[in-house]
Amino acid sequence: MAALKLKSAGSGLESLSLPGKLAVGLVFTVMVAAAYFVVFYGEVESNISAQHQLLQQKRTELDKAEEAKKVYNKDLAEKARREQLALKQKKILPDSSESPAFLSAVQTVATISGIKLTSWTPLDEEPKEYYAKVPMQLALAGKFHQVAKFFNGVGQVDRIINMENIAIHVIKGASESSNEQLSPGEETVHVEVECLATAFRALRAAEGGGGKRRKGTGRRAKKK
Repeated sequence: MAALKLKSAGSGLESLSLPGKLAVGLVFTVMVAAAYFVVFYGEVESNISAQHQLLQQKRTELDKAEEAKKVYNKDLAEKARREQLALKQKKILPDSSESPAFLSAVQTVATISGIKLTSWTPLDEEPKEYYAKVPMQLALAGKFHQVAKFFNGVGQVDRIINMENIAIHVIKGASESSNEQLSPGEETVHVEVECLATAFRALRAAEGGGGKRRKGTGRRAKKK
């Protein structure tokens, strides 16, 4: 009986015409292709989609990292700029009296100007609300134009230094006693000058403005 059924089925397929056989083959091919798509291509497509999402995520992270790098470099440049500014401001207005540096700056300008610094006396500090005055009494001698050059040079140093209470005394007979070669009609005036040079310093956070005076530090040079 089974043999008869198989024979009947086989004879049924064989009984199909050529177009029918082609149609059956086409249907079979489509079914195989559909199975391949579902089993293989669908999984590949899923993997590709996941990789695209991962790539997009990495690109987003890279953009954020680049933006963070720009912000970091900007902050780094700003930090360096502020450090340079703070260093420059500290030269102009230090937070300590720095009397030796103060005196050294004055002596350097005096040497360049050609005058003689005969004496210097650091005085007591005068605290104000946000800063303190650091005064120093000076006595110097030289030619008048050299003294003028000295005062101009003091105004060019990094630290703020005011020259106050300037008293100028002409030294009579100094031109005649010197060995300078002067042109006809030219006259050199030698002077002695007493003045108050005042530098400034910033008050520290622990210091209160308008407090007690601090005694000046340094040494006094004897007049020659």
